[in-house]
Amino acid sequence: MDIELDYGRTTLSLALPDDREIERVEKLPVAPMASPVEALRIGMERPIDAPALRELSRGRKDAVIVISDRTRPVPNALLIPPLLDALRDGGLPPEAVTLQVATGLHRPSTPHELDEMLGTEIARSIRIVQHDARDLEAHRNLGRTSGGIPILIDRFFLDSDLRIITGLIEPHLMAGYSGGRKAVCPGLAAVETIRVAHGPAMLEGRIGPGLIDGNPLHRGLMQVLRQVGVDFLVNVALDRNRRIAGVFCGHPETAHRAGVEFVESESHIALDDYADFVIVSGGGYPLDASFYQAIKGISAASAIVRPGGVILLCASLSEGIGSPSFEKLIRETDSPEDFEARLLDDEFFVVDQWMVQHLCQARRRARVLLYTDGLPFEAASELLVEAVPSPADGVARGLRQIGPTGRIAVIPQGPYLIATVRGKKRPLGGPASPNAI
Repeated sequence: MDIELDYGRTTLSLALPDDREIERVEKLPVAPMASPVEALRIGMERPIDAPALRELSRGRKDAVIVISDRTRPVPNALLIPPLLDALRDGGLPPEAVTLQVATGLHRPSTPHELDEMLGTEIARSIRIVQHDARDLEAHRNLGRTSGGIPILIDRFFLDSDLRIITGLIEPHLMAGYSGGRKAVCPGLAAVETIRVAHGPAMLEGRIGPGLIDGNPLHRGLMQVLRQVGVDFLVNVALDRNRRIAGVFCGHPETAHRAGVEFVESESHIALDDYADFVIVSGGGYPLDASFYQAIKGISAASAIVRPGGVILLCASLSEGIGSPSFEKLIRETDSPEDFEARLLDDEFFVVDQWMVQHLCQARRRARVLLYTDGLPFEAASELLVEAVPSPADGVARGLRQIGPTGRIAVIPQGPYLIATVRGKKRPLGGPASPNAI
């Protein structure tokens, strides 16, 4: 039996035994919108719990449109033109509008990447600025959330007269779902804000894909959003083939919540029992371009793997491991136990350490294998996982461990869905479980 996984810009074929029952865990099919641009125009004219965008723009001196960075497959080339049209109808010409890339702690996008993200015509005809979390002077201090997160937000955004956030709603391993408030925090937040929001204790709480209610990070991000103030939201949801399946415009909280409910209905898949061996994609490009992002696939699989089981991640890693700080940290870490001991030191902090923590959480639960053709085998072996030279070798190792009666599950789209057992969303943190490499 051949199974296709999203892998890089194409797919990866895995051969699995014909005599074994294989459970495919995939998003439910939803119909793509016949005319997404028209749906966007209608959404901006008749938004959820907000005035029409053209009415909001009347009398404003300028506007900022916040967009996701290159790690998210947001169809900006479709999304931005209707936005500019609505602003123009309200009296704001394109020269009064700036696109701001919400990078969080990611690197800035190159001109070529901006062309790919936005389309050449938009990328080269409108002003674009990129957030820099490390430039403290470029942020303003707005206090703290009730949970102690410092609210240090980009000054350019705060000084803009009309503030619009855009993005994609999909399952997210920390915030429950992406989109909405994440455009502001961590998207436009300073290093210190992100450090506290993604702190070790926070990540051992009730956080995980699809978890909104009772999620302390979601609660903190909502407090940041309310303190900052956002005028309008435009979020989309995508189908299996990354076509627009839902458009959600209007109030930054209620419109986002409507989008979350839509995505939940097509991405939450419940199995009747745990799997002993889970084969998972890193999500395909752009999510699996780096190991930093591809760890999200491991976290998705950890929700349905039986303690002591096996996870095989297949990710292209076409751009390598991740940021220099993440790469250095993971290379110099000898074991999950070594890293988790370092987290006990209140003085310890490395940018992007949170993804190492999520990897260690999965390692508590299962043996983790990695197949990639984007790194030399020796480099892949230094990532706190067990590198395998081929997909077939990874499958063979997993099958040997689980024996002839072990359950097998495959998640072809990786972290773009929420896999659960009997519908219960499991937080990522928790006590250690048997694992071995």
